[in-house]
Amino acid sequence: MILKKDYLRYIFVVPVLICCFFTSCVSTQKSVYFKNLPDTVIAPVKGNFEPVIQKNDVLQIIVSSMNPEDVVVFNTPSMASPGTAGGGPQVTGYLVSEQGFIEYPVLGQVKAAGLTKEQLTTYLRDELNNRKLMRDPVVSVRFLNYRVTVLGEVSRPGVFAINNERMSIMEALGIAGDITIYGKKDNVLLIREVDGQRTIKRLNLNDDDILSSPYYYLQSNDVVYVEPTKARVANASGNRQTISIILSSISLFVIILDRLILN
Repeated sequence: MILKKDYLRYIFVVPVLICCFFTSCVSTQKSVYFKNLPDTVIAPVKGNFEPVIQKNDVLQIIVSSMNPEDVVVFNTPSMASPGTAGGGPQVTGYLVSEQGFIEYPVLGQVKAAGLTKEQLTTYLRDELNNRKLMRDPVVSVRFLNYRVTVLGEVSRPGVFAINNERMSIMEALGIAGDITIYGKKDNVLLIREVDGQRTIKRLNLNDDDILSSPYYYLQSNDVVYVEPTKARVANASGNRQTISIILSSISLFVIILDRLILN
């Protein structure tokens, strides 16, 4: 039985439609942030989310006073950190030990882990005052190793040093070049370690609740992982390429068959 030309053309169109289906782009509903978010005012996050000092943190502590000679010994930390991730240069500061202490001049071992910068600042200022080591000292504490890691389906994954010591998850993703179209914005993984315990939290960046979440602002050493969509996994495994080759072969077969029958 001889196939009709119109039927052959129908057979040719079907593989093309199937190919378009498999190679279609990711749904825009999943590729946007805060979909359907109206004009509104978001209530501030309740609580204090100032970064907490952890073990192995490196701190810069600067003391100033009316008498410059009184502060010399306190502004010359004797340790250098082993460097940042990736073989970066060494930085000089006070290393928080595995026991959570820093070795501070004159005062000796000072408990730092678990405190905020403000709490450590207050403690050092009060101790210097109470021990009459200096009068009305001004103490400044900063992190020297504040960093976050962004991995997965972003344009530029890596470890990023933060200077202002306050960064939201949206800013971190911006530094990493944003989530690609193959990344899941509704299932971003946040890994945070506090007091030796790792907290794992999944965040939906399509939901406006993230703006008032306690996980909106990152802490030092947080890890953000953007999970790939099924489309990315299929593409990486070569499934799409295999489907394309098969459909192309079918199309070529139909064209040859059409030529033979018409002739």
